Amino acid sequence: MSDEEKFLDKLATDLIFRLPPSFDDVEDERRHRKERLTAALRIFGRFGFEEGVAGHITARDPERTDHFWVNPFGMSFKHVKVSDLILVNHQGQVVEGRYPVNEAAFAIHSQVHQARPDVVAAAHSHSTHGRAISALGQKLEPITQDVCAFYQDHGLFDDYTGVVTDLEEGKRIAAALGGHKAVILRNHGLLTVGDTVDAAAWWFITMERSCQVQLLAKAAGQVVPIEHDNAVLTHSQIGNDLVGWINYQPLYDQITREQPDLFE
Repeated sequence: MSDEEKFLDKLATDLIFRLPPSFDDVEDERRHRKERLTAALRIFGRFGFEEGVAGHITARDPERTDHFWVNPFGMSFKHVKVSDLILVNHQGQVVEGRYPVNEAAFAIHSQVHQARPDVVAAAHSHSTHGRAISALGQKLEPITQDVCAFYQDHGLFDDYTGVVTDLEEGKRIAAALGGHKAVILRNHGLLTVGDTVDAAAWWFITMERSCQVQLLAKAAGQVVPIEHDNAVLTHSQIGNDLVGWINYQPLYDQITREQPDLFE
């Protein structure tokens, strides 16, 4: 066992310090992903990330890995329950659930999941500050500690051709994402991914806030950027999916304590 593994083992056994769970049973893992997905949708609703019927978070099924769970088309983030989630296959067909799929959700997320087998979850919505940054066709700059999580780790899809309903457009978005954790979709919004639902949701939340900070700071005056070496170092400290998962846990605790009906 390496020193890092020993350290993580100590955290998991000697201290009250949570780490992402592992599963021996696929049904338990599926239920876990669906619960985390529903909680993330509720949190997005609380933060005002809805814009009509736009926006979706997906979680890859642990058994049928070319299928993903997603929120139903036309249902408020604030109302989604575990039992409302739908399972969509690689052809865009709803194979479990009572509701239709958002056509844009399939066009984008199916291609992201296909291009990135390491990704468990992807999040996209039309959040206010993400859209504002996207309208500028800009990427995030290293001007705060938090935004360094995205330093050299997000792309820009520098095009806009209307609502995404074409799989080829989804492929182009996946290509712009590349191996990064996020991509800014010009004139559209943000998309983030992670190896857990928690990480993907956290990256979206903190990316939206980083967009807000960049807009505020640059409107106020000349920003002082973090130098390259320090931005790289900070990214190595806060930019991995485990750190994203850990940062997300207080939000998960809040929403599940206050809205336990989400588990229904």
